[in-house]
Amino acid sequence: MRTRMLALTSAACGAALLSAAALPASATGSGSATGSGSVTGSGAGLGAEPEAAEVDAAEVDVTAAELLAEIRACARISTGAYRTDSGSPEATVPVCDTEDAVFWKADMDIDCDGRRTKACNRKTDPYFLPETAFQSSRGEPLDSAALPHVVVPGPSKVWDYRKSGLTGGSVVAVVYRDRVRYGVIGDTGPTGIIGEASYAMAKTLGIDPDPATGGAESGVTYIAFKNSRVAPIESRERARSRGARLAREFVGR
Repeated sequence: MRTRMLALTSAACGAALLSAAALPASATGSGSATGSGSVTGSGAGLGAEPEAAEVDAAEVDVTAAELLAEIRACARISTGAYRTDSGSPEATVPVCDTEDAVFWKADMDIDCDGRRTKACNRKTDPYFLPETAFQSSRGEPLDSAALPHVVVPGPSKVWDYRKSGLTGGSVVAVVYRDRVRYGVIGDTGPTGIIGEASYAMAKTLGIDPDPATGGAESGVTYIAFKNSRVAPIESRERARSRGARLAREFVGR
């Protein structure tokens, strides 16, 4: 629990099977998948019939642009707004509602709380706490250095995440620049601050994960899917696969 001051599934592509005896070496061609799932080959017109596995567009990973296009407008669900840090002069970040998810656009502070590791401990993080609001299936604090997770503000009159169908283990998509990564809600933080994620989440997004000096000042979007809890909470693969599917549904695939 934070009290710190700073606060495409892969698609198979077929290759043309061309005999060296039938064609000169310069005539060999390779296939590449297009966005529509069709396959074109540089050997077209040479009599070769490329063997290709068609790409199902519904199974291609959702892009950052697709997700952001779905949340251009904010239907505010919070009764107020949040600060991004304890020292921020004013609260500017609302929590917004959609039918299937809630979202907010903020910064990213680094949460290193939970299990003590080489990356997360009192020496690397002056605000380190050996616990998280939610625990692993073994009843232990989560490993912030290994598990991509997001911190939500503790329940308050501004917003109570529990009333939005969220809890520990709920799936979250985090967007930063052109990257989309999936994780879970793994910790809670101060009731007036928003915009924090684990060391592991920051690292997967290409954000400096150092708990003392890292993070991102802005440009991070958090999309938390309602009623999407995965178990065990520490399973990165379950969060990723469930998140990818929920994201496809979210953008209408």
